[in-house]
Amino acid sequence: MQTGRNMANCLRHRGPDDEGLWQDEVYPLLLGQRRLAIIDLSAEGHQPMISASGRYVVTFNGEIYNFQSIQADLEAAGVTFRGRSDTEVMLAAIEHWGLNIALQKLNGMFAIVLWDKQEKQLHFVRDRLGKKPLYVGWSGGALVFGSELKVFKAHPDFAAEVNRETLTLYMRYGCVPAPHCIYKGVWQLPAGCRMTVDVETLAVGQDIAAFIAPYWHHPRVVEDARQKPKPDNDAQALAQFEDLLENAVKQRMIADVPLGAFLSGGIDSSTIVALMQKFSIDRVKTFSIGFEAQGYDEAPFAQMIAEHLNTDHHEMYVSAQDALDVIPKLPQIYDEPFADISQIPTYLVSKFARQHVTVALSGDGGDELLGGYNRHISAPEIWKRSAWMPKKMRQFIQNRIYARSIEKWDKFNPKQPQFGERLYKAASMLSHDTIEQAYVDLTSKWNDPAAVVLNATEPMDYMRDPSWQPAGLNPAEKMIYGDMLSYLPNDVLTKVDRASMAVSLEARAPLLDYQLFEYAWQLPLDMKVRYGQGKWMLRQVLNQYVPEQMFIRPKQGFAVPVDEWLRGSLRDWAEDLLDEKKLAEQGYLNVSMVRESWARHLAGDGREAHKLWTVLMYQSWLGSA
Repeated sequence: MQTGRNMANCLRHRGPDDEGLWQDEVYPLLLGQRRLAIIDLSAEGHQPMISASGRYVVTFNGEIYNFQSIQADLEAAGVTFRGRSDTEVMLAAIEHWGLNIALQKLNGMFAIVLWDKQEKQLHFVRDRLGKKPLYVGWSGGALVFGSELKVFKAHPDFAAEVNRETLTLYMRYGCVPAPHCIYKGVWQLPAGCRMTVDVETLAVGQDIAAFIAPYWHHPRVVEDARQKPKPDNDAQALAQFEDLLENAVKQRMIADVPLGAFLSGGIDSSTIVALMQKFSIDRVKTFSIGFEAQGYDEAPFAQMIAEHLNTDHHEMYVSAQDALDVIPKLPQIYDEPFADISQIPTYLVSKFARQHVTVALSGDGGDELLGGYNRHISAPEIWKRSAWMPKKMRQFIQNRIYARSIEKWDKFNPKQPQFGERLYKAASMLSHDTIEQAYVDLTSKWNDPAAVVLNATEPMDYMRDPSWQPAGLNPAEKMIYGDMLSYLPNDVLTKVDRASMAVSLEARAPLLDYQLFEYAWQLPLDMKVRYGQGKWMLRQVLNQYVPEQMFIRPKQGFAVPVDEWLRGSLRDWAEDLLDEKKLAEQGYLNVSMVRESWARHLAGDGREAHKLWTVLMYQSWLGSA
C-alpha cells in the first residue's frame, strides 16, 4: 500500500486537491489517484470510484465534456446519481451500456483504467485524439500503469533501461511516438486505443503491446467520413462547422473553478476566445506572454484581439533568462526526452495562467483540423512544381539554398518571421521521390537516426505503417492526416499536457473535439485550404467577431530563438552535454556525428539547431534519469 501511495504522490502536480487508493480484496491490484477537482468539488467526486452495483472500479484522468447529456439519457432510463461528477456519469454509462458502447458515447479527454470485478479484466483506454497520456509496463513482476513515467521510477523493482530502438524514433521526431516508450518493457497507449488484460492469464513480462487495439481507428474514421454526403455549398458547410465548434466551446466552459484561455492573437486561439466571450456573462480571462526577441513576440497581436473582444487580458513579458531558467526543469516535467522548443513558452504561459485560473482553453488542434501548417499549403505546391525536374537539378537548387545560413535568409526577407527556417524546410523536399517521404523528412530532426544511435535499428511507427494509411488522399490531405496521426498526439499534445499539468492547470482544446475532426474529413480540401491559406472555415467564423486585418499575417508559431542561444548563453551548457568523452562513456550516440553537427552549427549552419536540441534534451534527460 505504501508503494502505491508513493507512486500516486509522484503525480501530486497533476492532482493537488485529493488523493485516493483502492485495493482489491482478492487480487493483488491497487488503483491510485491524484485529483485536480474541476467538476463537483465535493467528496462525491473522489477517486478511485466504485460503480453503483460494485462491479466496476475506475481511476480516471481528464474530463467527459458531454457528461450532462449522457446523464440525462441515463436518468430517463431510471438511473439515479448521488453527486454531480463526470466520473460517476461515466461509470454509470459503462454499467448501463457496457464499455464498448459507452466509449462511443463519451466525448472528452481521458486516460481510463477500469477494473471489472466480474470478468476479472483490467481495461486501459485513451481518448480518441490523445490529449491525456497513459503508460503501461513491467516493473519486475508487477504490471504498473500511470499518467507519467514518474510512477514507474517510484516502484522499487523498476529497471530504467533505455530502449535503443525507441531512441532512434526520438532522434527522428524529437518526441517518442506511441506505442513506444523510452524505457524497455513499457508502452504508451496510442490515441484512440484501448487494451484489456485478464489478470488470471497474464504472464509476467508478457509483451502487452499485443493487446492494444483501436476503438477509433484513424484511417477508418477518415475513409468513413469521406463516404458521407458533402455539404451542398459553403454556407451549409460553415453553418454545420460553426454549430459543432460552438457546442465544443460551450461544453469545455463547464467548470466549478476559475476558467480562462490562452490567447496568442492567432486565428485558432482568437476564435476560441471570441466564442467564449459570446457565451460568457463576464469578461473572459485571457493570458499571453511576450518575448523581447524580434520575430518571436506575439504579445502585441494578442493585446489587440483582447481589446477588441473586451476580455480581461493578462500579459507578461519574459526575458531570455526567464526562458533559459526553465531548461533544467524540462527532464522532470517531461519524464521522457522531448525536444519541441516551444515546450519552454508553453510552460511559462501555463505557469502564468495558473496564478489566476485552474482551467484554460486553448486553440490547439486548428492546424491539424483544417490544414493550417505551411507544409499543408506549400509542400504540395512545391511537390507539384518540382516533380518534373531531374533529381540532380532538384539537388542543385537544394544545395544553393543550404549554402546560405538560416540567419542570412532571415535578413534577406526580414518581413517574414522565421523565413530562413521555412525556406530550409521547403528545400528539404527536393531530394525525395514520394510525398510520403517528404512528409517524414519535414517532421524529422535527424533523417538518419539509426546512424546517430549506436547498436540500434529504427522500428516501424504508425506514420510508415501502411495499415494506418487511409486510401485516396491527395498530397495535401496526406500531410494533414500525418499530423493528426502522429505530430498532434506525440508532439503537440504531449507538450501541452506536461507543461500545463506541471503547474496543476487543466488545458482544454475545443478544436480537438473528435466530432469536428470527423466532420472536417467529410469536407473537400478547398473548404480547409483556399487562396493559398489554411483554416479557411475557421477564418470565416473568426471574421464575424474580429476584423480580418487583425489576424491576417504570416504564421509565426510559439517558439524561442534556439539557434542564437546555442551560440551564446547556452553554449557552455551545450558544450558540457556534448563533451566527446561523456558521449563516448555513455555509449548511446555516434560521437562524430553529434560533434560534427555541433561544429557546423557554431560555424553558422542553420540546419543543425533542431537536431542538436534533440540531442541536448536527451543528454539532459539521461543525466537526470
